Amino acid sequence: MVNWSNMDTLGAYNALTKVAKVDLTEVMSGENGAKRVKEMTVPMGAGLSYNYASKQVNEEVLDCLAKLADEAQLVDKYEALYNGEVVNTGEKRLVLHQLTRGQLGNDVMADGVNKREFYANEQARIAEFANKVHAGEITNAAGEKFTTVVQIGIGGSDLGPRAMYLALENWAKKNNAFKMEAKFISNVDPDDAAAVLNSIDVAHSLFVLVSKSGTTLETLTNESFVKDALKKAGLDASKHMIAVTSQTSPLAKSSDYLAAFFMDDYIGGRFSSTSSVGGAVLSLAFGPEVFADFLAGAAEEDVLAKNKDLLKNPAMLDALIGVYERNVLGYPCTTVLPYSQALSRFPAHLQQLDMESNGKSVNRFGEAINYKTGPVIFGEPGTNGQHSFYQLLHQGTDIVPLQFIGFRNNQLETDVDIQGSTSQQKLCANVAAQIVAFACGKKDDNANKNFAGNRPSSIIVGDKLTPKALGALLAHFENKIMFQGFVWNINSFDQEGVQLGKVLAKKVLAHETEGALKVYSDLLNI
Repeated sequence: MVNWSNMDTLGAYNALTKVAKVDLTEVMSGENGAKRVKEMTVPMGAGLSYNYASKQVNEEVLDCLAKLADEAQLVDKYEALYNGEVVNTGEKRLVLHQLTRGQLGNDVMADGVNKREFYANEQARIAEFANKVHAGEITNAAGEKFTTVVQIGIGGSDLGPRAMYLALENWAKKNNAFKMEAKFISNVDPDDAAAVLNSIDVAHSLFVLVSKSGTTLETLTNESFVKDALKKAGLDASKHMIAVTSQTSPLAKSSDYLAAFFMDDYIGGRFSSTSSVGGAVLSLAFGPEVFADFLAGAAEEDVLAKNKDLLKNPAMLDALIGVYERNVLGYPCTTVLPYSQALSRFPAHLQQLDMESNGKSVNRFGEAINYKTGPVIFGEPGTNGQHSFYQLLHQGTDIVPLQFIGFRNNQLETDVDIQGSTSQQKLCANVAAQIVAFACGKKDDNANKNFAGNRPSSIIVGDKLTPKALGALLAHFENKIMFQGFVWNINSFDQEGVQLGKVLAKKVLAHETEGALKVYSDLLNI
């Protein structure tokens, strides 16, 4: 049986606060640094590895973190989650996104059905539909094949699937797996939908409407925008749209769609890339086999997260180092820095995944807590970020922990040698240089050129960004965030903080406003 206790009541956490801080400028210099980099690596799924040599940890810190993992029962709580206990206490729901991609734990019965079989069946239905589209068995009214798929959704229905599509687009083109171009409409700003519609041939486009409830205002508004465009083009919208929704939503059995594929309340939007939410658009874009490889990579990482040995559980290790940085070292932010253009939208996805999950100030029982929880997450691909916000990271007054992601080879396998090195070598050289520069710094009598160092970072390294590697990368961060929520004793699986603004927006549109809300409404000519 697991116990849910606030972090500051745990003996291991209190011991952690008394441990001497590690000076990176010392431990990462010379042969000591070389030894750390070689030794402080944990294998991940799909051939990835997590290296934490440049984090402010040593054996004493790691020992305290291992004891904290045990006392907080992190692996036991993970087991309770995937075996179907009600871990989402705020909404009194199960949390089952792991069941969409692997065979962890027991079969879970909910709503009178076996959820493992339910998710597998939806994936099979999507695969069959996608194969028929690719084979020309499902076509537009003129009998012509669809060439573009457009996802209409917001939040988790957009950020994750969009990031995954962009991550695999070039890989798919290189490996003859590119079936259809994908576009995404998310913002209720009409310029978003108009720009996408102006960039595609609507007659050969298949639209995927994603809304669990079937009532999401922004998504239904954009659906109407698209339907209007199809009508103006003389097309029957019902022959160009499918829905991804819950079985109880008004979209489920509507004749407005070619087909409907299902999700449920046990998979939160930000955790839904491995469900039908990501499955439909990614299977249409790249084929069901590629989506299956993506799921397999995520499943590998999920299995590693079961290990009670901290140094063999990369997600739990990453999570606990993050807790140490947030609550003991006092760092308020974390930046995610993928040195891969394919991961250009991955930091944006992690912003929602992390900040919507762990941006909480009450515990699982609704009681105020006395310690910091989720950090602010931001990021940008390298080397672009180096010419943007790295100045603050190197010499600013706040220390910001860094999470690098790098690959030894690029996806398209095309490159050119310039001045004795290839573009990929230059990219990877920048990663290595930045890690050491942040850790060790550089002394200079000119204060403006002095680098204090002691800026901690980790790096996830792989050979190439493939579907399996992407799945493992995604699951690593999902599980990291889950473990951190367990330590902080918060509910990482609801998001009440997004609701108040929605309620007030409806009042504005109904002209039921007063005070400041009315003045702002008038200012914006609503």
